[in-house]
Amino acid sequence: MRTVKEIAAITGISARTLHYYDEIGLLKPTNKSEAGYRLYDDKALEKLQQILFFREFDIPLKEIKTVMENPSLDKNQILKMQRGMLLAKKERMERLIKSIDNILKGDKAVDFEVFSKTEIEEIFNSMIRKMQPEQKNVLTEKFGSVEKFRKHFMEEASSEQTQRNWKKLVEWYGGKDLALEAATNPVGTDVIHACNLRQESIMQKLTERMKQGYPVTSFEIKEIIGEYAFVQKQLLRIKYEKDFMLQLANLYQTNEQIKKTCDTQYGEGVADFFAKAVKTFYKKNDEI
Repeated sequence: MRTVKEIAAITGISARTLHYYDEIGLLKPTNKSEAGYRLYDDKALEKLQQILFFREFDIPLKEIKTVMENPSLDKNQILKMQRGMLLAKKERMERLIKSIDNILKGDKAVDFEVFSKTEIEEIFNSMIRKMQPEQKNVLTEKFGSVEKFRKHFMEEASSEQTQRNWKKLVEWYGGKDLALEAATNPVGTDVIHACNLRQESIMQKLTERMKQGYPVTSFEIKEIIGEYAFVQKQLLRIKYEKDFMLQLANLYQTNEQIKKTCDTQYGEGVADFFAKAVKTFYKKNDEI
C-alpha cells in the first residue's frame, strides 16, 4: 500500500488533487490506515494512470468518471481508446512540426487539415456501426461495396474543402474534441424527430407574427428566434450557434431553392423575414 505522499511523489500530482478525486468518487483509496490516512494499492495506481492519460487531453473529470465507470468497457478497451487518442495527437503534433519546418524553409503553404487520417477513420467506423442494414445496402448498390465507400469517404473527407468545412464545425462546437465526439456519436432519430416538430411549430409561430405585422426588432420576434436557436443547439449539440444561425440566414436570402421551399410551405416572404429576424437577433443590422 502507498500513502498519498508516496503516490504524489510517483505521479507528480498534488495531494490536494488526490483528495479531490476521492471526494468526487473518481479515485477512491483502497483502504485507510488506523490514523485515517488514505492508502492505495497497485490497482488504484493503475487506475490513476488511466485518469492521467485522459487528463492529457483536457477531458473534464465528469466525463472521465463516466468512461471509467462504464460497465461495458474493460481495461483493454480503455487502453485502446487512449492509444487511439494518443495516435491522433501524435499525428497533429507531427503535422504542426512539419508546417513549422516548411515555414522556416520559406514555404508559405497553409495546412488546412482539421481531422487526421486516424480521426477520419474513427468517424467512418462509428458511422458504419450505427447504420441500418438498408442504408448499407444502398451504399453497396451505389459504390459496389462498403469498402469502396470507405475509400471514397476517406478521399473526400481528407480534401482541403471538407477540412475547411470541418474547421467551421469545430468553431461551432467550441473545440475539436467536442466536434469529434458529435461526429462519432450522432443524436438518435427520436431526438431528431422531436426537434424537427418543434422547429415546425416555431416557424408556424413566426409566420403568424409576421402576418400580424410584428417587426423583426420586436421582442416577440426575437423571442421566437431565440427559441429556434436553442433547438438548433440541442439538435446539433453545438456550443456556439451564432455563426451557424447567421450562415443559415444568408442561405434563406441567397439560395433560391431554400427561399422557394420556405415560402411555399409557410407563405410568401417568410424566408426573407426569417433571415432578417435572425440577423437582427444577433445584431447584424448592417447586413439587413
